[in-house]
Amino acid sequence: MEQILKYVEEQLLPKTQFPDFKPGDNITVHYKIIEGDKVRTQQFRGNVIQIKGGPQNAKRTFTVRKISSGVGVERVFPIGSPNIEKIEINKYGKVRRARLFYLRDAQGKRARIKERKMLTGNKTGN
Repeated sequence: MEQILKYVEEQLLPKTQFPDFKPGDNITVHYKIIEGDKVRTQQFRGNVIQIKGGPQNAKRTFTVRKISSGVGVERVFPIGSPNIEKIEINKYGKVRRARLFYLRDAQGKRARIKERKMLTGNKTGN
């Protein structure tokens, strides 16, 4: 049964290529919004606070958090969504955890994420 589900997921779900990002990275997600017969693109820029699902899992999701007018806003995006047009990485964050829920309570300097230094040709960073 599991093999059948895996085969259906591989055949039906769209193959999307996004850059490799991790929790702590600051990204911009370009998301299609459909309102009636109009289609527009909305940009959601913030820090990735978690990624759920395995590396090859088609049902994988990631959560992005931003501060808008002093209020924290979180949005969950499925990786396999056809509404995601593209993902841009703005900054690579240096964190030591996979889930950054402590950012919900942090304010000011505590809410900052250090930037990971990227060497040329090296994807993993320091």
